[in-house]
Amino acid sequence: MATVSIWWLRRDLRLTENPALQGALENGQIMLPVFILDPALLRRPAPNRQGFLMAGLRALDADLRARGSRLILREGNPLAELRRLLQETGAAAIYAAEDYSPYARRRDDAIAGELPLFLTIGSIVHPPSAVQKADGSPYTIFTPFSKAWKSLPLARFATESIPQSFPTVPAFESLLIPPGEAPHGFPAGEAEARRRLAEFLAGPIFDTAQNRNRMDLPGTSALSPYFRFGMLSPREAAQAAIAAAQQAPDEAARTGAGIWLNELIWRDFYISILYFFPNVLKEAFKPSLRAIPWRSAPKELHAWQTGRTGYPVVDAAMRQLVQSGWMHNRARMITASFLVKNLLLNWQDGERWFMRHLIDGDPAANNGGWQWTAGVGTDAAPYFRIFNPVLQSVRFDPDGVYIRRWVPELALVPTQWIHTPWLMPAELQSEFHCRIGQDYPAPMIELSASKERTLAAYRTSKAAADVL
Repeated sequence: MATVSIWWLRRDLRLTENPALQGALENGQIMLPVFILDPALLRRPAPNRQGFLMAGLRALDADLRARGSRLILREGNPLAELRRLLQETGAAAIYAAEDYSPYARRRDDAIAGELPLFLTIGSIVHPPSAVQKADGSPYTIFTPFSKAWKSLPLARFATESIPQSFPTVPAFESLLIPPGEAPHGFPAGEAEARRRLAEFLAGPIFDTAQNRNRMDLPGTSALSPYFRFGMLSPREAAQAAIAAAQQAPDEAARTGAGIWLNELIWRDFYISILYFFPNVLKEAFKPSLRAIPWRSAPKELHAWQTGRTGYPVVDAAMRQLVQSGWMHNRARMITASFLVKNLLLNWQDGERWFMRHLIDGDPAANNGGWQWTAGVGTDAAPYFRIFNPVLQSVRFDPDGVYIRRWVPELALVPTQWIHTPWLMPAELQSEFHCRIGQDYPAPMIELSASKERTLAAYRTSKAAADVL
């Protein structure tokens, strides 16, 4: 009888540079691609991300069918479904890419204790266990982590060994892929991910230093949703970034490629932090800032969530999030800072809202970003660093292009007033159809007063920690 191996897909929806797929191909005459819809994960409200996932599964299934195979879809508890699959297929082994979140590790440990599960490197460049101090402890500061990361050789996998045809999958039971579409502007699938990477490497990567913070320009790769579901290999992307830096035409271009590589390193760093300190999903990394007296202000939280704060750049970003499922990284920092350090609302409220709407919502990166901006995480911005949304807007959306795109009430407002429309004379507010308090809200807070309130709250937490 032909030997059978299962390729259990989780966050690696691609055929290229996929060690788990390679393992299944090399150890079975018949390779069964399997995806399990896990109710424990899908019950969380995240329509954008789930729509992107379903579209990605359809794209992968099409890629498999083009090679004579197909995707087997099951739903239920992964251990129970895999046990049933082994019985149905006679498979001798299950190959999967390692996942580093607390839930995934508990799940995989339980399965490995009962079934022949073999884990390969996951959707990361260097796994957490590979980037540690000499004494075996984890890094908690980015710069030394980055130096250690860069000192390691990049694992290389033979991308040309993916066959153009796979063994035909027998007629095993498979569910239909549930309906769901990727949000506009983010077609799902490996082909789109590779197209975007190639387009970015052809030029924009070299301008990263100048353009990455500009919200009005397409200055980022916008690849994060594809990394989130492994439609693109981060190892391949890292190798491409290093090659781009080596081939850069000048120092500025070389710097740009290096900055983008650093973004991949930050991604690994936050995965490592979550791996070694899983408690960060429930509390601040810094013990001294776990007792901040956060305010309870549901109406203010709702105004922030819906983009009705009266600060144009904040409102543009929050509306972009809800409408598109994505947000520019600079905008993420601005909106996070506003929620935490101007409204003095718990960063975890913002973390949950982002995870609900982001296509690329990832527990490690999202938690790391929120704790960084809130000043409560590892290697975070100082707690007294508070972004001024007006100054950020002027600097990174100078002509108001980003604001006008997402806040149509401000579409006619001249650039002179686009960042501070409440300062516009009343007659001009009527002329440009932006009457403050009617067509567009007045600023919900006064920035300098809110800053002082926040600094006092953080000092209260630190003082309490010092007493303990």
